[in-house]
Amino acid sequence: MWLDNWEVKDADFARLLCQLIPPQCPFERDVTVFGKILFHIPPMCKLNPFYDQLIGLRFRALCYLADECGEDISAYC
Repeated sequence: MWLDNWEVKDADFARLLCQLIPPQCPFERDVTVFGKILFHIPPMCKLNPFYDQLIGLRFRALCYLADECGEDISAYC
């Protein structure tokens, strides 16, 4: 799709992408009351094809920072 064609060639843009796109689905939750887990909301992101494109873009940004810029990417993981 169209996000798959984006190339990451700027370190500032790559850092911004790594900060904005979460490393895992942000909708997965454990609902707790008084310290007891009532139920678990599973990650629904896998059902959305746009999510896979965003994760691919984030991965390309991480690879650019690590391989081309030589940065430590552990802060983004």
